[in-house]
Amino acid sequence: METRVQLQPAYLLHRRPFQNTSLLVDFFCLDYGMVRAVAKGARREKSKHRALLQLFQPLLVSFSGRGEVKTVTGVESGLSAIKLNGERLFSGMYVNELLARLLHHYVEHTALYQHYQESLIALSGEADVQTVLRRFELKLLAELGYGINLNTDCHSHEPIDGDASYRFTPDVGFELAVASAAEVATTPGSSHLFAGEHLIALRQLDLGDASIAKSAKRLLRIALGAHLGDKPLNSRSLFVGKS
Repeated sequence: METRVQLQPAYLLHRRPFQNTSLLVDFFCLDYGMVRAVAKGARREKSKHRALLQLFQPLLVSFSGRGEVKTVTGVESGLSAIKLNGERLFSGMYVNELLARLLHHYVEHTALYQHYQESLIALSGEADVQTVLRRFELKLLAELGYGINLNTDCHSHEPIDGDASYRFTPDVGFELAVASAAEVATTPGSSHLFAGEHLIALRQLDLGDASIAKSAKRLLRIALGAHLGDKPLNSRSLFVGKS
């Protein structure tokens, strides 16, 4: 059965050349999740779609087709693109790559779409970049069914103690660990040990302290890495020397 969708709110996550003059595009759509489609002739200079198929541009897309890969039949936008520069541009590209790597095609994620849009708007303003990214990563994991419980020990179910240390296991949670605060503070970046006070701060998205922000970034990298696999994120290379 052929699918025909008209004027679906969407953002472009990724685009790459396809055949001689076309583009293979991945959209994040409000009602359809990630949709892969061919934009025929979109690389031609006179293409009516070429100027609109840009990152962070709010779109209304139309597409149709029987198979997994659809055909773009229309692209419209009455809104200006969300402008991101420097580290904020890299952060937007990072968020796009997370979605492109982790979302399944044609699975609705309406709430996540809203979180994504709010994150782009926040990045275009004065919001703290690390807080925006950590909030989005937490919401992404929760939406995909891999939410991190920052409230209780996964075994004892006791509340996270700010004076204790915890060992994190992806998709399982935090377990009370026998480790001093000094040991946690000096653990290598890949360690699964975390200070309870840092977990509480992340739960409250209070990342003003540099050590807490670094700990939160390490935790989310471990949690996401369990689902991203061995292939590194290309966008992370943009942050080299900036974190």
